[in-house]
This record gives sequence, C-alpha cells and structure tokens, in this order.
Amino acid sequence: MQPSVFCAELSRIQGKGGLKPATAVNVRHILCEKHSKATEALQKLQEGQRFDKVAQEYSEDKAKAGGSLGWMTRGSMVGPFQDAAFALEPSTVDKPKLSPLVKTNFGYHIIMVEGRR
Repeated sequence: MQPSVFCAELSRIQGKGGLKPATAVNVRHILCEKHSKATEALQKLQEGQRFDKVAQEYSEDKAKAGGSLGWMTRGSMVGPFQDAAFALEPSTVDKPKLSPLVKTNFGYHIIMVEGRR
C-alpha cells in the first residue's frame, strides 16, 4: 500500500471524533510474507471468521497463538505498524476492527487492537 493511500485509510479508520490518546495498545496481528496470503487472510476475516483462528492458520509469526503480541507501547513497534495499531478502536476477536494491510520490512500485517491505555 502506498504511503498516501495508507494515511488516507488510517484517517478513515479514525473517523472524525478520533480516539483518546493512548500510550499502549493490546494488539494482535497476522503476519504474512506474501501479499497474496495476507489478502486471503483478510478476506477470511471480512467473511466473519474469528481473528484468532485466522491468525493460527495464516500467520507466519511466532505469535501464532491467536496472533497476540500483548501490550505494546509507543516506540516499541516499527513505524507503519505502530501508526496502524494506535489508529484502531478496540474490538474483539469475534468482531474485529481491522487495519488495512500494513507493509513493513517483516512482511504484510493485519492488525487489531483489544485494548488501549
């Protein structure tokens, strides 16, 4: 995803009201090296499958246990991942509010946030 498209998508996610500032997010992700695999995982999520189940099936990260990375603070994540994570509203694995595909040097991420503080 091009940076300008990514920024526009994040703005859409945040909405007009925005979110209250947070210093940490309880984050889950699905990491795929290939764009096609990440797109397939995103499609499964959009069809209503649970985030943790899709993460177990598709994620190539060590956090295969449902994609949970736990509480992450600002500055502990790579830039695009952090921007997306802090832009998301908290949601649940059965009804996740998802990021668009986020490209980092690790691959393509689909991100959801379970909590903010």
